[in-house]
Amino acid sequence: MFALKRAVTNAAHIGLQTRPLLLRGYATAADINTLLVVEHKDNAIASSTLNALTAASTLGGSVTALVAGDSPDVVAKAVAGLAGVSKVLVANDPTYGHGLPETFAPLIIAAQKKLNFTHMVAGHSAFGKNIMPRVAALLDVAQISDIIAVESADTFVRPIYAGNAIATVKSTDAVKILTVRATAFLAATAGGSTASSEPAPDADKTSPSEWLGEEIVKSDRPELGAAKRVIGGGRGMKNGENFKLLYDLADTMGAAVGASRAAVDAGYVDNSLQIGQTGKIIAPGNARV
Repeated sequence: MFALKRAVTNAAHIGLQTRPLLLRGYATAADINTLLVVEHKDNAIASSTLNALTAASTLGGSVTALVAGDSPDVVAKAVAGLAGVSKVLVANDPTYGHGLPETFAPLIIAAQKKLNFTHMVAGHSAFGKNIMPRVAALLDVAQISDIIAVESADTFVRPIYAGNAIATVKSTDAVKILTVRATAFLAATAGGSTASSEPAPDADKTSPSEWLGEEIVKSDRPELGAAKRVIGGGRGMKNGENFKLLYDLADTMGAAVGASRAAVDAGYVDNSLQIGQTGKIIAPGNARV
């Protein structure tokens, strides 16, 4: 530092234009502390969470997983065994059983206040897209959505204009809020050791919303977002009955079935099959599983 100051002083003596000496700090892996918000259902970890964990691990530093729900112990144990997870926070309460964002967001904020996370990551699924913007708003920071690559701890790549352009975004916020495109990252696998677990911090559980119920479409076919083969249909199928042709073909090929927004809007199939910007992002033939 002394040598730098002396060089600037000497430059002033010989008539060179000088600038104020600025000190820059660079983040190291030891400075990075990431919270992974785990999505799960029926004691199974959502595939998008496994891809999000890979993205979180790419940041460097430690990764703490937050598992919340009604009796989440089975999922918490499975998450603790994943490669890249340093610690698991477990919130066991019926309030978190249905993933309502009004209750999840305060829980994530409470974890942030206690453990000072620099990054918060979730899959770019309906779950993640519902919760993470609320967290960003409560922290008064910008969210970076649907990232497809991590260039550094503060620089990320994401598609814009419905995927017609790719943007590289640098965030100067103290806390980075990220959702991850599942098809852009490999799924995390089991590691060689088990991470420690501890109770998540207490948070406000009051909510203006009430859980009433849900209609779940179940299928033995591969999950659309992670399928290596997809059979798609659109308005040209004419009606929902003709989609049976696609179902039979998909079952023969071991593929998933998808549909365009036009087919969904026409009522041919359920919106869980919709592909695209307002549906599910797919990468058949290059599925990151």
